[in-house]
Parts: sequence; C-alpha cells; structure tokens
Amino acid sequence: MNPHILVIEDVPEMSDLISLYLKKSGMNVTACTTAEEALEKLKDFKPDLVLLDLNLPGMSGFEFLEKFRSNQSAAIPVVIVSARDADEDIIKGLGIGADEFVTKPFSPRVLVARVEANLRRKAETIAAAEKTLKFGEYTVLLNSCVLKKGSLKIPLSTKEYEVLEYILRNRGKTLTPENIYSGVWKNQFGDLTAVAVYIQRLRKKIEKDPSMPEYLKTVFGQGYRFDAEISET
Repeated sequence: MNPHILVIEDVPEMSDLISLYLKKSGMNVTACTTAEEALEKLKDFKPDLVLLDLNLPGMSGFEFLEKFRSNQSAAIPVVIVSARDADEDIIKGLGIGADEFVTKPFSPRVLVARVEANLRRKAETIAAAEKTLKFGEYTVLLNSCVLKKGSLKIPLSTKEYEVLEYILRNRGKTLTPENIYSGVWKNQFGDLTAVAVYIQRLRKKIEKDPSMPEYLKTVFGQGYRFDAEISET
C-alpha cells in the first residue's frame, strides 16, 4: 500500500509543489492549510508521515505538534518544513517531537528523499518490534537485552543476561555447568565455577528468596533447571 502523507502548509503554491513531487514518487497526499483543519482530518485517518510548516494561521506548527504527539502514535514521523531557521526553532521543534527539520528554500527532490528515508526508518522500527520472553512478574526484552520487573528495569551485565536467556531458551531441561558454559561462553574448556557465580547473581535479582529459588532451581548432582511457565511474543 502506498504511504499516505499529511501536508500542512498554508501557501497554496508551496503545498501544490510538495504534493506534486510526493505523488510522482507514488505517495498519497492529504493537504491542509491550517493546523485546525489537519486535526479534523486526523479524526478520520492515520498518516504514515506528516510534513509540517510552522508559520500557520491560527494554531502554530509548534502547537499542532504538541497536540499531535499527545494524541497520536509516537511512531508517525513528523518532518518540519519551515523558513524559520534559528537554532532555537530547530531545537524546540526536535524537542517536542519532530523527527527532522528542513529549512526553506529546499529542493523538492531532496525533500522527497528525506520523506522516503523517514518512512524507511519507520518500517524498520516496526519490523524490529521488541520480542519478549515473560515469566512471573518478569519480562526479558530480547532485542535490547533488558530484564524488567513490571516497569522497573533490572540492571544485568552482558554475561548475566546471556546466562539468563540461555536457561530460559532451554526451559524444562536440566543443564549441567558444562552445557551452560559451552552455550554461553562458546567454549568447552574453562572455569566452570563461573557458571555458579552467575547463577547466584541472577538469583539475587529475580528470586524472592535466593536460598529457596522459585525459578533457577538446582538439580543436585546434575546442574540447573528452569521449569516456570514462559510466554513468548
């Protein structure tokens, strides 16, 4: 499906020029001359990207952007296109949610290229949406290698995270220290006491009582086992 661009520009000639180049590049365009008109349009459709002028009659581009970011998905890119090129304006625009700031005058072809680049980044972000493993109150964010308890981020070292993920991936299996060391350190020979050290560190972070673990259980004489239910998204 062709991307749909919302153009908010009060100068008809400029709006027509931008719309022409976007349509030539295979995009659908909805053009508005005021921020108020754009907000009404947004009740009926969700654009893939917004091109926003700042000097608008009535509500300013800055005011629109603040409302848009408070009411709409943060995933929709906003590119400001404005003759205002003061550092303060650029900083403010980016600070309240714009993804890029293009100053007038500009090359229409370059503007289209920037629109396409922002659309690609959006698509890549969606494609790389965070995958998770969940157990109990905990969530492992697989893309960013983060462990959270509810909304609280639990600090893990790189190796702690790798040991935890390896054990979760092997739920229900009894893993010997050799299994874990080989799977995480990628080495069959080394100091296996490191495995016990990292298991103890993880227990202190995820177990209510590390001496009586609910998750990272010891199988005496064999190794470790994780039996709790895990959901993957």
